[in-house]
Amino acid sequence: MFGIGGGELVFILFIVLMLFGSDKVPEIARTMGKAMAQLKNATNDIKSEIQKGAEANGLDANSLNSITGNINAQINDAKTNLLGDTTNLTSNLLGDTPTEIDKVKEDIDSISGPVKRQM
Repeated sequence: MFGIGGGELVFILFIVLMLFGSDKVPEIARTMGKAMAQLKNATNDIKSEIQKGAEANGLDANSLNSITGNINAQINDAKTNLLGDTTNLTSNLLGDTPTEIDKVKEDIDSISGPVKRQM
């Protein structure tokens, strides 16, 4: 919860209790609860008004999804046109890297001899 651990939460509650006293804390909590309920009701009202306005203008959820689906398809097409086919590139890089490392190891071993590890 917001990066606050149990100890920090207890400390904050202790400070609130010390500042406001035990008789004011329930009143503050009740007021905050009412404010949160009003905020939730207001956001639900705004959502419903937007939905009603969209339906009145002939836009429903399916048409909005088709519009956004077309936009997403165009974005993906632009990405593939810009980047090209990257599957071969990554497989070539990953496939060739170990062989190149092995070649360098062999070159080093041929020059200096195998490395003896001490334990």
